[in-house]
Amino acid sequence: MPKTIPPRKDLKNSTYLILKEKLINCIYTPGTLLNEMQLAEEFGLSRTPIREAISRLEMDGYVKILPKKGIYVTDISLNDVLQIFQTRIEIEPLTLKMAGPYLSLDELMMFRNKFESDCSDLKNAFRLDTAMHLFIIEHCGNKYIIEMMRKLFDDNTRIVIASKQNQTKIHDAKCEHLEILDSLIAKDNLSKTADLMRSHIETCRKAALDYFYSIEYSHSALEGAQYKKELSKLS
Repeated sequence: MPKTIPPRKDLKNSTYLILKEKLINCIYTPGTLLNEMQLAEEFGLSRTPIREAISRLEMDGYVKILPKKGIYVTDISLNDVLQIFQTRIEIEPLTLKMAGPYLSLDELMMFRNKFESDCSDLKNAFRLDTAMHLFIIEHCGNKYIIEMMRKLFDDNTRIVIASKQNQTKIHDAKCEHLEILDSLIAKDNLSKTADLMRSHIETCRKAALDYFYSIEYSHSALEGAQYKKELSKLS
């Protein structure tokens, strides 16, 4: 049976989505250079759909095309981390209050059961974390908030994976998620549950900032050492 070639539009979009997923999950790590020809070989495609996907990803802010050098995977800056968590702390408690009356008890129980089971695998634990947050957000009834927060959680995923959160942090987050879910299931006052959400996001922010501050410090220390080395050459 002859191989069916996907329509051009589908090929362009699927290439974009696959590349985007690899960038979000840090398979192509921040700060590295990619090569259009190598990507075409990796995907078994011509360079045209790769080029078009990269152009879209540059508009999304995940890569930057450097003439005569390659495709630069954008770094995650300390300022990115600060802004993402500033947004989450302000918006997520609000969306929880908006979504609270419309959250299915069956789905809340499903999330609770999953968090109660073993979440020792980092990747699956984080996927469950993201799914729960987006489940609440997507019931808030405001399409503009939903669209904004979906994009923000893509960037949040990059931060969590890049910061290599450990098993202790997974355990702490699991306990906090169960508190939030139990409060929603019990139909507590939504202001109380929103406070639990805010506290949880503050914990996540601290974990991310601890890592990125250490990176900034190590870079500064390295630059300082290099500066002293260059000075010694002149003396």
